Amino acid sequence: MKKVLFVCLGNICRSPMAEGMLKALSKGDYLVDSAATSTLQIGNAPHPGTQEVLSELGITTEGMLARQITESDFYDFDFIIAMDDQNFIDLNKVAPKNTEHKIHMCIDRNVPDPYYTGDFDETKKLLSAAVQEWDKKVRI
Repeated sequence: MKKVLFVCLGNICRSPMAEGMLKALSKGDYLVDSAATSTLQIGNAPHPGTQEVLSELGITTEGMLARQITESDFYDFDFIIAMDDQNFIDLNKVAPKNTEHKIHMCIDRNVPDPYYTGDFDETKKLLSAAVQEWDKKVRI
């Protein structure tokens, strides 16, 4: 079974939003998870704004807790998807040798972090389109 991991700075806004959206699309055909590059929010539930967005889409955040990416994630996941340039850089710095090819940008530009911008609707819009494309790529 293929495995997809979305990664952002804290794993409470963008990556869990993308995780929830893609899980809903996947219908269990592949595994979807999310993680952080930092330790800032470990153990915390998704941000209330992310919870609201996913709830509006009929997607639960139950059981979602922020965690930091681990070395084993680079071996276990087929796609490791960064939300912005800094996530991409940070992931490449810690990626074990010969796993760098698994790291991708989510879209062709940075997905703004609503933790700082406060604009969860913009993030929702960008990720809604992005997960449609990632669903197609994963199913190939």
